[in-house]
Formats: sequence, C-alpha cells, structure tokens
Amino acid sequence: MANLASASSFLDAHKKVSLTRLRSGAEQVSVAIDLVLDTFKMAYDVSLSDDSWPQDRFALVSGSTSNTCEQLDVGSSASLSFTFESNLKGVFHGSAVVKFRIPTKAALQEAYSTPVLPFDVLVNKPPEKKFAFLVAAPSKANTEESSKKRR
Repeated sequence: MANLASASSFLDAHKKVSLTRLRSGAEQVSVAIDLVLDTFKMAYDVSLSDDSWPQDRFALVSGSTSNTCEQLDVGSSASLSFTFESNLKGVFHGSAVVKFRIPTKAALQEAYSTPVLPFDVLVNKPPEKKFAFLVAAPSKANTEESSKKRR
C-alpha cells in the first residue's frame, strides 16, 4: 500500500489488476482500488478516479472508474472496482487519482494510488519449461550383488 505523500498524509490507496484471457481472443482486465483512512483525521469531498485507461484500447464492461463520498472517518474505507476488455496487444500501467479535503487545509489535496507494474495485454507467453528430475540410489540388495559379482 502507498501512503499518499505529504507530512499530513493519512490515506492509503492500493490498486490491483488481474488479467483473464477470454475465448473470444480478448483479455479481461479487472481493477480494484481500495482507499483507507488510517489515522485520527477526517477527509471530506473524497473522489477516487482512474482515467488512466485509453478508450481506444480498453472497453468498460462493468463497474465505474470513479467513486465519491462526502466524508471518510477514521478506519473508514472506499473502494472502486471495474472491468475492461481489450483485444489489442501491448504493455500498460497507470495510477488512480485521489482528491480530498482535510480540516487543516482549505485547498483540495491530490494524490495517486500505488501504480501497477507494467503488464502485458494479449501477449503470447512462451510455454513454461518443466523439468523432471530422476534421482536413483542403489538399493542394499543391488549393492551386495554387485560386490559379489566383482570378486
């Protein structure tokens, strides 16, 4: 989880992405973002949005890429989840934006979620090589027979 930057930060926003290959030749991209207020403070006018997905590459299938809440109290959380489909190959990564107000500052604060590591959409992955190892050890019976034959 990333603690949003600044000395007065108290929000954690964590973004997770999972991929599922579809039979149609497309790939389904599922995104979940969790936002947690983890100190004694409050946050107001909280908005969480993830507009980092190019519309020419990703088609929204379910959910919404934004969520708002009037107030988050200590220990409270907000989340966002949505699913895209893509039929274009390539590498992608991005972060969500969190905007909020805190009681000690009048200005709207802005921060980013943890970025997802670049991931490949619809890239053919080489098959995993599996190795089988055979370990052989002589049994006692074979060892005794071998020593008798050598004499």
